[in-house]
Amino acid sequence: MTNFADLGLSQKVLSAVTDAGYTIPTPIQAGAIPPALQRRDILGIAQTGTGKTASFVLPMLTLLEKGRARARMPRTLILEPTRELAAQVAENFDKYGKNHKLNIALLIGGVSFDEQDRKLERGADVLICTPGRLLDHFERGKLLMSGVEILVIDEADRMLDMGFIPDIERIAKLIPFTRQTLFFSATMPPEIQKLADRFLQNPERVEVARRSSTATTVTQRFVAAHAKDYEKRAVLRDLIRAQDELKNAIIFCNRKKDVADLFRSLDRHGFSVGALHGDMDQRSRMAMLANFKDGNIKLLVASDVAARGLDIPDVSHVFNFDVPIHAEDYVHRIGRTGRAGRSGASFTLVTKRDTKFADAIEKLIGQKVEWLNGDLSELPEPMESHDTGRKDRGRDRHKDRKKDVERSGRGRSEHRSDTAHADSAAELEPVAERAEAVKPERNADNGRGHNGHNGRNDRPGRAQNAANDDNRDRRNRHRRDHDDGPTPIGFGDDIPAFMLIAGKA
Repeated sequence: MTNFADLGLSQKVLSAVTDAGYTIPTPIQAGAIPPALQRRDILGIAQTGTGKTASFVLPMLTLLEKGRARARMPRTLILEPTRELAAQVAENFDKYGKNHKLNIALLIGGVSFDEQDRKLERGADVLICTPGRLLDHFERGKLLMSGVEILVIDEADRMLDMGFIPDIERIAKLIPFTRQTLFFSATMPPEIQKLADRFLQNPERVEVARRSSTATTVTQRFVAAHAKDYEKRAVLRDLIRAQDELKNAIIFCNRKKDVADLFRSLDRHGFSVGALHGDMDQRSRMAMLANFKDGNIKLLVASDVAARGLDIPDVSHVFNFDVPIHAEDYVHRIGRTGRAGRSGASFTLVTKRDTKFADAIEKLIGQKVEWLNGDLSELPEPMESHDTGRKDRGRDRHKDRKKDVERSGRGRSEHRSDTAHADSAAELEPVAERAEAVKPERNADNGRGHNGHNGRNDRPGRAQNAANDDNRDRRNRHRRDHDDGPTPIGFGDDIPAFMLIAGKA
């Protein structure tokens, strides 16, 4: 059996690996490290949780023992799709590079530019960053990319598939053509493969598992649910409570809004829960991850920002509150559990409108996912929500009141038509016209007039308002008639009062 000492790593790196408690490399590490040490381009494909990060960190540390970085000229560049992944890679360099005196610079959003500039001025042997922040520093004249020897693109499918292509192409043109390029990812669909070929030169392909496969240590189940959110939340709560061996869990939602809503719901029901999504500032995101890793919170509701590459070693369960739209995201999500040979479980809530996404997942992973307690055809009748019942009853009462008003209105109208005289009708007509034309202004609270009484019953207030408005209109007409100046273009008849004031001669 191969061990780390057989891979060609330096003694300093081997010592750090031994101190970390590792002796046997994973298949992706055993396949990728030797050609990486020979400065070959690498295309590594493996399941999540198999040690891809160490597959490029360890050989990079060995290669960087010779040479020294100059100010603003990094020697190596690692691109990550999210801040969390970038910070995690930096932690790996700290762990395995403790016997090296290398400068590690982390360029991610949510951190002061000045602090990052100081690190770049000292010279960075390893530059770990997200593409956007890297280009920000370059455009500010704080970076020279001509000294980059090794380029690493981690989570290559997401980097290329989710809008990073223009940034990656631009960055690739800024660094030397003779660089060494390393690609690592859990999935590599054929269309993404064509894009990867543009950045790799005669790469060593290291594929230790079938593409887009899931770990055999993870038990997968689909769970039938109704589409309404309150019913899905009830199903999720029952699932969580039914797991006797649940140590902690990540719950994935497709949208950031749903993350916030589900977090509040679980918190109200007494669960130990936190939330993680892309709109949170960097400090809050890192603090939330630290609390989850340390066991201070049991459940973490997250968007796909937590689905890619995050190394939280001992997550026992993953729940997909929403079926991922992209089937590849399912592989990454459930890869947060069952890592490093541990067993894990994943449950995905599927509604009838999610059927095509569930089918796409089964097609991608090449296996059928069993249903828990029956499939969609065996769904029970929808639950009656108390909130929904109140809304329905409120709508019914509103309809009844509307019908009563219509009936009473018709009665009053018929009575007036039978008993009213022509003279009184003639007197009422101008009053009705004024009341219709000039309605009292209402406050924001329940349509009350200026004097605090309900607008419908405030007849004296309505008449007073109508009189005031008539006087105001007469003053405005008088002012417009005696305005000898030209009419401002663009206002029509509604000229602001301040523009009608005559200037001093």
